[in-house]
Amino acid sequence: MKKVRVGIIGAGGIAAKMHLPELTAEHERCEVVLLSGRKESRLRVLCEKFDVPDFTTDYGAVISDPTVDAVCVATPHPQHVKWGLEALRAGKHVFMQKPLCGEMVEANAYVDAAAQTDRTVLCLPHFSAPVWSIRRLIDEGMLGKISSARVRTSHGGPEVYYREVLSIFGEEPTDELWFFDSRKAGVGALFDMGVYAVAQAVALLGTARRVTALTSTFDKPTDLEDTASLILKMANGALATVETSWCDPARTWALSINGTQAKVEAPQKGGVDAKILTPTALDRDNAPVDSKPLELTDDPGSAHKHFLDCIDEGKTPPLSHAWAARHVTEILLAGLQSAKTGGAVDIESTAERA
Repeated sequence: MKKVRVGIIGAGGIAAKMHLPELTAEHERCEVVLLSGRKESRLRVLCEKFDVPDFTTDYGAVISDPTVDAVCVATPHPQHVKWGLEALRAGKHVFMQKPLCGEMVEANAYVDAAAQTDRTVLCLPHFSAPVWSIRRLIDEGMLGKISSARVRTSHGGPEVYYREVLSIFGEEPTDELWFFDSRKAGVGALFDMGVYAVAQAVALLGTARRVTALTSTFDKPTDLEDTASLILKMANGALATVETSWCDPARTWALSINGTQAKVEAPQKGGVDAKILTPTALDRDNAPVDSKPLELTDDPGSAHKHFLDCIDEGKTPPLSHAWAARHVTEILLAGLQSAKTGGAVDIESTAERA
């Protein structure tokens, strides 16, 4: 089997913490042949650590390299669509970092390009075994009709994340953080961390049709939101509550799905302590609840393993595709609009591939 030759655009923290470790773990199926970034010092650190043979400070060199089969876009989000479109035009498979973008014009352009290519296009977030396994329970009717969901994804803020990143590269601490600069980032915690929660709600419940939201700048030195709560009215009538923040003392990943027959509680990422809760009787309000561990029946592995599997099979990722990424983008933007105006905002796109 021919190895997939990967080029990475962006040599920052996410490349160091996620993309390169996951890709090198799949060394029998792929190889990272070219790494690009703004800082040569970081490029040298990553190439040495992950045995990447070549680097460049020219992002376009990755796109134009005829030996590169797939491009991983790991830049800051305002540049995602620009380089994703360039890669698709060059006939590359594309692995897109989250969030897709902060503008619907860009999201629509990316979907149009994805619809016209036969390449595999994966858009984060990727979903781990609990989400896939809960989807199976829902599809098989094991939970009954789904009435509601609650999802929370949050952490201590980008400054906490960047302390780790600086240590990876042996760089001195700095107060300069583009995440807090609205002129550079454009969007705050809702797009940075809330994208995970919204994407999970969509992956489990499908298309959202209306959004009501509140946001707050509670603790961080920014005029962007650092905390947000959204209520989504789904196309099937279910309600999903989505929470996110940059103000948690530690990373939070919590998910609950409520059905008319049973519910699932998944308090930690990876399915740790996830349970299916079923009442022992349906004719008593306080009947004892039968609790059993959630069986992780479906596990796609890491995001990059899933990407490579989809390339091998010549298919679009079933959940992490451009149409879902556009839908999530519209929901996030609607959340910001709702918080600003105080009213509900309708959603036009769908989570399904056209």
